[in-house]
Amino acid sequence: MFKYKGYRGTLLRVDLSKNKLTKTPLPIELAELYIGGTGFCARILWDEVGPQTDPLGPENRLIFATGPLTGTFFPPSGRFVIAAKSPLTGIWGEAHCGGHWGPELKYAGYDLIILQGCARKPVYLNINDSSVELRDAAHLWNMNTRETTEAIRAELKDDTVEVACIGQAGERKVKFASVICDFYHAAGRSGMGAVMGSKNVKAVAVRGSGDVEVADPEGFLKVAEEAYEKVTVEWREVCEGSLGKYGTPNLVTAINEIGRLPTKNHLTGFYDNAEAIGGHILRDRYRVSRQSCLSCGIQCKYISYINNGLYKGTLTGGPEYESIMALGSNCFNEDVEAIIHANLLCNLYGLDTISTGKVISFAMECYANGIVAKRETGIDLSWGNPIGIVELIHRIAKREGFGNILADGVRAAAKCIGKGAERYAMHVKGLEISGQDGRAQQSVALTHAIGCRGADHLRSLSSLEELGFTQTLATRFGEEYVQGLQNLHSTQHKGLLVKDMEDLYAIVDSLLLCKYGTMWPPIYYFDDIAKLLPPLTGMKRYADISNIRMTAERICTLRRAFNVREGLTRSDDCLPERFLKEPMPNGPAKGMVAELEPMLEEYYQLRGWDSKTGWIPRAVLKKFGLSDVADELERLGKLP
Repeated sequence: MFKYKGYRGTLLRVDLSKNKLTKTPLPIELAELYIGGTGFCARILWDEVGPQTDPLGPENRLIFATGPLTGTFFPPSGRFVIAAKSPLTGIWGEAHCGGHWGPELKYAGYDLIILQGCARKPVYLNINDSSVELRDAAHLWNMNTRETTEAIRAELKDDTVEVACIGQAGERKVKFASVICDFYHAAGRSGMGAVMGSKNVKAVAVRGSGDVEVADPEGFLKVAEEAYEKVTVEWREVCEGSLGKYGTPNLVTAINEIGRLPTKNHLTGFYDNAEAIGGHILRDRYRVSRQSCLSCGIQCKYISYINNGLYKGTLTGGPEYESIMALGSNCFNEDVEAIIHANLLCNLYGLDTISTGKVISFAMECYANGIVAKRETGIDLSWGNPIGIVELIHRIAKREGFGNILADGVRAAAKCIGKGAERYAMHVKGLEISGQDGRAQQSVALTHAIGCRGADHLRSLSSLEELGFTQTLATRFGEEYVQGLQNLHSTQHKGLLVKDMEDLYAIVDSLLLCKYGTMWPPIYYFDDIAKLLPPLTGMKRYADISNIRMTAERICTLRRAFNVREGLTRSDDCLPERFLKEPMPNGPAKGMVAELEPMLEEYYQLRGWDSKTGWIPRAVLKKFGLSDVADELERLGKLP
């Protein structure tokens, strides 16, 4: 019996090269110091994946991890994380996913799975409570994710089996391939599907009949009821009036109104036709159903269907805001039905919609500027051409023609194409920039620059100043900080804001809470987590907020150390020149550029990192119990 509740107490390690399955007790110290989810992954990747590891080689690890909240009725907590060294960026990689797969893994009796090595032939991992086996998957190879899920459920004679699988993009090691669960839920970013494909693993199927115990049922029930009350009552206007009613597509209009909606490959942040691809038109014309991840009071997931026309019969989850942005405004594409269909293709092939849309918009800008021509692309890539967008998705997933160049990501594609294409490659550390423009909101610029997996909006993005949560800002930081924090175009206190959000999300991603409830609306904060963790796990030390913050900083510091070991320095905490030197041409943020340096200095100072190198001093590592990490970095000559 594991010492703490909220966990099942078992780690499943799968050595694919040796066809060996091993169950070991979950290390007590891992739970105490890293909580779960992202924290687990940080420690394991540091310990087991060195700087010489090929991301697509057998020595890389692919980790599927849950947190102590996964599988409970706390809202919203139906999530898990997949992590590995990223083939797209060569640094820290992680992707999160909702739905029901993560809870099912907990019910089967496991907190995490580590895949290592490489199978000699295609396989899938089948978990049914204590029964674990590797099954032949040759007959599943070349199937899309929907076909794969249906085939596995038919083979196992169980329609309730949860399946996490790759499509053809993962098989072909497209470097931004995703892992798809429940048909529509994607662990999208940083190429986890490519790592899975490189190991010849087509899917992980899970069925569990156990449960998740908590340390103090009455205390946990009270905290969960309070949280549910906040989600469904106190924040009804926010959740039901926007997320609940329209889902994340409602963000299209809201973000466009502050000039932050990426348009024409981030040429601008304002799209004149935003209403044509936003939440209202999707809800009114295409939505046919509504879904929820486990234990969610927000229920933002919608199912869209096209009744007629060129894309008749298209049925898909979403599209979510980021997909609409990437395949819509950022490609200057106002054909909402083409966006819905393109979203479906990405789900079927197993492609990250953000990176897919961004490599296409990059190609379109190269096309518009004469860097590539139709004789090279084989497709008309004029701005906004929906036919070209859809066709290019097929070619990227299959690594055909020009699609093969784009399949390695925008950084590699720009290097391959040359002729000045790098100017149009919108990425940070190799990860394509997500659906925000840092010129319109300075904290976004810093968030993208310092992201541990690259241009990331889910590790530290703040919506507090964007949505005007004045009282929340005052409570968290003090009245004297509010004016500077609330000014979207000011750099004042943005280092403090981003650092605080990054720490909070490190805990959220280790508990495995959804960002809706922590990011927007900002319900859960460190004090709420201090009320939650003890009755959930029995770890009384986490009733002290200072201990929660210490763990958060430990996780953030260890992820940074992983990247430093891979060769990153301060120079990599940067943005494309477009954001730094090209003023926003129109919209509410017209004339603005990202003023990164003062924010970066403040952020480094608060972290205690060396401002010249971006490296971490030994004293900081020691403070968080990472002396072994300091020793290795010193051996490599990477301590300041």
